Amino acid sequence: MSPIVNGAENTLLYSEEELFPFKDGVTAAQVFDNPQNCYGYSYNDFILLPGHIYFKHEQVSLTTNLTKNITLNAPLVSSPMDTVTESEMAIAMALQGGIGVIHCNNSVKEQKKEVERVKRFENGFITDPKTLAPFHTVADAYDLKKKYGFMGIPITEDGRMGSRLLGIVTKRDVEFVKDWTTPLSEVMTSELVTAPQGCTLDQANETLKVSKKGKLPIVDRDGCLVGLVSRTDLTKNRDFPEASKDVKNKKLLCAAAIGTRQEDRERLEALIEVGVDCIVLDSSQGDSIFQLEMLRYIKAKHPGLEVICGNVATQNQAYHLIQAGADAIRVGMGCGSICTTQEVMACGRPQATAVYKVSQVCKQYRVPCIADGGVSSIGHIIKGLCCGASTVMLGSMLAGTEEAPGEYFYKDGIRLKRYRGMGSAEAMKKGSALRYFSEDDRVKVAQGVSGAVIDKGSIKRYVPYLLSGVRHGFQDMGVLSIEQLHEYIDQGKLRMQLRTPAAQLEGNVHSLFTYEKSNV
Repeated sequence: MSPIVNGAENTLLYSEEELFPFKDGVTAAQVFDNPQNCYGYSYNDFILLPGHIYFKHEQVSLTTNLTKNITLNAPLVSSPMDTVTESEMAIAMALQGGIGVIHCNNSVKEQKKEVERVKRFENGFITDPKTLAPFHTVADAYDLKKKYGFMGIPITEDGRMGSRLLGIVTKRDVEFVKDWTTPLSEVMTSELVTAPQGCTLDQANETLKVSKKGKLPIVDRDGCLVGLVSRTDLTKNRDFPEASKDVKNKKLLCAAAIGTRQEDRERLEALIEVGVDCIVLDSSQGDSIFQLEMLRYIKAKHPGLEVICGNVATQNQAYHLIQAGADAIRVGMGCGSICTTQEVMACGRPQATAVYKVSQVCKQYRVPCIADGGVSSIGHIIKGLCCGASTVMLGSMLAGTEEAPGEYFYKDGIRLKRYRGMGSAEAMKKGSALRYFSEDDRVKVAQGVSGAVIDKGSIKRYVPYLLSGVRHGFQDMGVLSIEQLHEYIDQGKLRMQLRTPAAQLEGNVHSLFTYEKSNV
């Protein structure tokens, strides 16, 4: 057995035998596979015992498999919910090393457009920039900045793409203008550096470097705006070295959800047209003849396309989907913060037990599994991975971020964003009823609720905070990677302890009159 060495001093510390001389606590198998134990456990029901630290937390590798053939640098996936993941979220997640799943509670055209935005983002060309007309005012420019976070706005004759480019408005053009009713025609920069339609990204980037401009408009032979390149694209690889990209084209990875109806085959083809990397068959109960038929159809027509199946909570459910060709299994039924499936349908399973049991079957066939639901903290992410998941899907933890769909609003002085379950009555009215096999029901039974979550800021700060926390957790356990974590769990080297309600209370904040909890 290999010795354990000090990462900083590179000196011998312990042999493998010396590292685990005592069998303190219990193994995962003793908790979840005990035939005398009829209980199911959530993440809060157990705690992981610390190990020996011999490395810095930044040395922890979070590289993992989303599916059989797709690798991520971060084990985080954004949920295909209409208040969580559209193109802005998917782009942000991919830049941080994870991946986003574009929801399907929209038209085929809308979903296709969202995927296309993600896939062309890394290409550098912005083909749908926000534009204004000369008659718009400085106030209109500031409104765009407030809504989208940037100010480099092309000015065209009629304020739309495909119209003749007249100028561009940047922060420097308007920051000292006191009268916000001033037309943009009076403040815009009209002497522009442009690039011709058909130029390559390398050519456009070279022009940006030489001109030292922040934005480079792309125009056709008639001077009409057809695209834009931003200087920020030049720094993407520098600022996001862990970004998730496809091997062939080096574009950001993007997944998309579809249903299992006949019409979803048309949706599938539309998504493939724009280069989707992975399909998620989105059902609340994945072990159905409908999902099996759709999976076999996809594998027969597009054998190279990765397909994630689910949701499931039992080993038998997972086995049926794996045998039909699933490339990953999504685990979780009724455990989400806005899900009422267990309460309404009396069907589901506590999430820690579900992930552990399903992952045991998945490991036999080398199929990754995704822990979906029941996650409200960094500790829950770590526990989901400890139970055997390769990645963790986040819904409520990402809702409320700047990149999540929807507008902020205030209630009692608190900045909020709407968040709803796909089984809520509100979402089902829009179209998600098919996910619950209820699209033809006269009386629909809701399996979720609608609510609001507090503003969490931008993914650019929030996800690095989550990943840093996961790395620190791995360091405390003495584990260097997700692969080693799974080995230690299977070998009984990583131990755990069940927690009584009193122990759970003790392990949380207590005995304070007031306290504040911050995410960063």
